[in-house]
Amino acid sequence: MKNDRDYRPIILFGIILFFILFVGLFTPVRDKISFRVENLKNRLYMLFNSPADTVFVPQGGEENISMLSQTAEGTHTPTTTITMTVPPTETAVIVTPAATATPTLNPTATITPTPLPESAHIDGVKYEDQHGIWNYCAPTNLSMALTFWGWKGNRLDAGKWLKPFDKDKNVMFYEMENFVAEQTQLRSIVRSGGTPELLKKLIAAGFPILIEKGSFMQEVSGAYSWMGHYNVITGYNDATQIWTVQDSYYKPNYEVTYETLYKEWKCFNFEFMIVYPGDKEAELYSLLGPYVNSDWAKQNAFEMANNQVAEAQDDESRFYAYFNRGTSQVALTDYYGAAQSYDMAFSYYANLDTKTRPYRIVWYQTGPYYAYYYSGRYQDVINLANITLASTNEPYLEESYYWRAMAEAALGEFESAQADVQSCLDIHPGFVACSSLSAEIGRGGS
Repeated sequence: MKNDRDYRPIILFGIILFFILFVGLFTPVRDKISFRVENLKNRLYMLFNSPADTVFVPQGGEENISMLSQTAEGTHTPTTTITMTVPPTETAVIVTPAATATPTLNPTATITPTPLPESAHIDGVKYEDQHGIWNYCAPTNLSMALTFWGWKGNRLDAGKWLKPFDKDKNVMFYEMENFVAEQTQLRSIVRSGGTPELLKKLIAAGFPILIEKGSFMQEVSGAYSWMGHYNVITGYNDATQIWTVQDSYYKPNYEVTYETLYKEWKCFNFEFMIVYPGDKEAELYSLLGPYVNSDWAKQNAFEMANNQVAEAQDDESRFYAYFNRGTSQVALTDYYGAAQSYDMAFSYYANLDTKTRPYRIVWYQTGPYYAYYYSGRYQDVINLANITLASTNEPYLEESYYWRAMAEAALGEFESAQADVQSCLDIHPGFVACSSLSAEIGRGGS
């Protein structure tokens, strides 16, 4: 009997199966395909949308700007009654062994400076790149900082915990602190108000430093725009005025001028993180001096921001100076003063060229939400969250959903608040602040 069986469907199925297995088995190939698809999607979105064109205008701006001078020299405690008490999203839950309690230092103590070498470089950092996975500089850089001290994981191990949803736009320092405390045998410390001199002192002693900075980087549209980016700093050279950083986006031992890094680091209030083993704690604390004291560091960062405001010469530098002051005032729980500082910052933002506006800044720094919410300015929270979420075709920013839900709940809009809480938890399952808020909304809206 003649065999008339058609083998074409079987052959086609085999080809498809081979492709699936090939892509599935070879992760780099799969990642590159995914990365290129995301590039195309975002390129099309940016072609028809310009997030930098939208300017946030605080509703209470003019009144609060006129009061700004009253809080320029100090801080005060808000007196407004807050109706909802949910843990702030940037409070780290750090498990610190009793034996390593932070010592109390006298902020006015004189620290005898130690002469530093003209140059220093730390060898032994295992370089990793972030390519193949979108917005992956945080897990990648944290992994580099951890593996230097003997951690056996890599960027994917860190990322699974830090970013349960790969497309989450940002990981913050407090999340990294929690990862180090809960998932490794190492320790960490995060402070604002760092200086180039402090970085050099740490590098000369063999401690790599992780910083967050604002850089103009090439986006999917081909244009250059401002983005938040992490680096691990491993070297410096006073003669050439060059820092050496491990840049997960560019390459290992990437060189950045002193001037450029200072300008980029200032965008994030000179915040830094150091990962270290327990047996290095005494040495590290000695190097940090008064920075070990969290209260001193917060006040110092505030004073640095005040100086930035006084020295600013153009709208861009004024924007960052006032934004940093607001961030420092939030850390000091001076929410009214912070709201006024942010009002000033956004007023200067409106004057910036659309090509240089840092429209992503609230993706990475959520201080304005704290300031406006705890000052009772709920509509400003909602308006800012609306603009921030609309700045991307993939609004995977759990903090913005969280704060918008907080403000909606405060206004009695419980249905909208619950929807935003769900969006927050879809992006970041188990996000404690959103889970707590969901329970509050359930009680308040029943």
